Amino acid sequence: MAKTPQTPESIFAAFTADYQNAFGADLESIILYGSAARGEYVAGRSDINFMIVLTDAGIDKLACAMPLVATWRKSRVSTPLFLTNDYITMSLDTFPIEFLTMKAAYKVVFGQDMLKDLAFEKSFVRLQCERELKGKLLHLRQRFVETEGAAKKITALISLSLPAFLSLFQSILFLKDRPPVASRTGLLAEIARETGINLQVFTELAAVRDGTKKLKAAEALKLMNAYISEIKIITNQIDVLQTY
Repeated sequence: MAKTPQTPESIFAAFTADYQNAFGADLESIILYGSAARGEYVAGRSDINFMIVLTDAGIDKLACAMPLVATWRKSRVSTPLFLTNDYITMSLDTFPIEFLTMKAAYKVVFGQDMLKDLAFEKSFVRLQCERELKGKLLHLRQRFVETEGAAKKITALISLSLPAFLSLFQSILFLKDRPPVASRTGLLAEIARETGINLQVFTELAAVRDGTKKLKAAEALKLMNAYISEIKIITNQIDVLQTY
């Protein structure tokens, strides 16, 4: 059985060596992102996320990565994002938020820093942010009804949905000309200051996701209703936000 890494850094050398052996000169960059890059990695609970940038020739040889993905999954490494540099630069007008979120906290493990010089246009970020907020709010309401009020199901819904909203919060700071905030705690505090949402609600949601707060049925319903209300507040703000 594979050993769970105690730190993300402990697997960098072996992970890099495996992908160098598989792709050789077609491997351009390996970048760590997500909770591990934010300093919020918890051994045995957190997954480790990598972005792997390949040449055009390398991206056509993804079958070479199949055994590596299976092997490293045993050490809680998620299936990496496999991209090319051209794909990144050509996607900044389509879904900039994903790259904006990565840029807020990342570590270059190998090769070139593909995120350092990325520039984002506010109009593209605002459009995606509005679309994502409205879609995820609709989805959140639908899934809430499907829980039938069961605390266990509501807890699972919170755990699955919260990270997506945190990514959108990072984009809202960008739209308001605020610097990115790497830590989740800092991000929540800053977004509360900028939008007026209830910080306590999101602090509780984060605790539920972390497993440090257990919900009973009545508490779960109350927190979920508050969650939806706060997301609605943010959605309405972005709907009228002007970008120039």
